[in-house]
Amino acid sequence: MKRFLVSRLRAGLAALAAMSLLAVPFATHADNGGDYPNKPIRLIVPYPPGGGTDVIARIVQERFSSLLGQQVLIDNRGGAAGSIGTEVVAKSAPDGYTVLFTLSSHTINPAIYNKLSFDTAKDFAPVGMVASLPQILVANTQFPPNTVAELVALAKAKPDSISFASVGNGSPGHLAGELLKLRTGTRMTHIPYRGGGPAVTDVMGGQVPLLWVSIPAAAQFVKAGKLKALAVSTTKRSAAFPDVPTMQEAGIPDFDVDSWYAVFVPAKTPQPAIDKLNRVINTVVKEPDIRDKLLAQGSEGVGGTPEQLGKVVTTELVRWQKLAKEASIKVD
Repeated sequence: MKRFLVSRLRAGLAALAAMSLLAVPFATHADNGGDYPNKPIRLIVPYPPGGGTDVIARIVQERFSSLLGQQVLIDNRGGAAGSIGTEVVAKSAPDGYTVLFTLSSHTINPAIYNKLSFDTAKDFAPVGMVASLPQILVANTQFPPNTVAELVALAKAKPDSISFASVGNGSPGHLAGELLKLRTGTRMTHIPYRGGGPAVTDVMGGQVPLLWVSIPAAAQFVKAGKLKALAVSTTKRSAAFPDVPTMQEAGIPDFDVDSWYAVFVPAKTPQPAIDKLNRVINTVVKEPDIRDKLLAQGSEGVGGTPEQLGKVVTTELVRWQKLAKEASIKVD
């Protein structure tokens, strides 16, 4: 009996040892993000509610939550053309639970701000592009020019008399306005706002006559006749506003400013977490309901790999540095 018990004990210990060895790969997998996410995710939108970035983020927020199996909570941190909210993410733990949902100002800010508290190229890992769309040039309905040509003629006749708003220094709208000045030899004054919502409100109220902004922030007001659209910033017309000409069609050569919305995480975030977020993005932007909602806002779902987004960032960092130097754009 004693020998039998000893034999059973040895067999049991051997089985436990084998189970522990089998468990090692699973434990390692979990430590590297295999069980990600196991708590809510904070999605930092570095612009106020109501702006284009916020609108696009809220279109995909619910599906992100359902596919990830955890709540994705939007946290608006507006100001400084996205730099304030972006800094929050840069200084957060690289665990995949603080995620940046931002605009293409992400690659513009380094070109025009003398000092940023983060390094755009080094402090973030790209996850995936969600959507892309033009900027749209809109005006107060009482503003006399109804075309870009009429606007340029007025700006040349009365230098420094016209101002244009954007969602902030370093935003795609800011760059579009500066590019218009550069290509036409006109002088107009830039008025930076803290987001698309406040800027749209003031242009409708007549405080500022013009606004360069992403289409989602202005679409409903253009369709309601509360703003008039003069042009879009890309080389292709917007599907949401097919009757609005491009800047090149309006007579401004070599003009192309594309706005994109994308997801980033802090550098050193575990690759399995990045991969899972990327898979979710690519699934969501292909869903017909989401694509229709994005299209209604004048944007198109994109998707793609982290590497593809990384190449966009690298290319645009160089491109906007060149434009900022050519147009003498700097913000203290």
